[in-house]
Amino acid sequence: MISNRKIFLRNSPPERSARMVESVFRCKWSLTVYQLLAEDINRPGEMVRSVEGLSTKVLNECLRKNIEFGIIKRIEYNEIPPKVEYLVTPFGQKFIRILDQLKELQNEMNV
Repeated sequence: MISNRKIFLRNSPPERSARMVESVFRCKWSLTVYQLLAEDINRPGEMVRSVEGLSTKVLNECLRKNIEFGIIKRIEYNEIPPKVEYLVTPFGQKFIRILDQLKELQNEMNV
């Protein structure tokens, strides 16, 4: 018997955004990185020193993933020693607002 159910493609926009949210939440450090950036802690070394248990390797993986999604951007300064900073993009600001709304929804569900 042939099924009449629709099959959604992986590259459809809702699926891509859902995968992005899942990926961010799967990385337990992404939300911490957003909080650090909100507090103007935007240099990698300072981030690692500010959070107990956060290693440079894990931070770099988290930053790389968020750059790929366009949530944050990397700024490299032509200095010696090299200086790198990370900033939230305009898209990232919208995305973080959505995450904040999800958090509010979760809080309402727990009441």
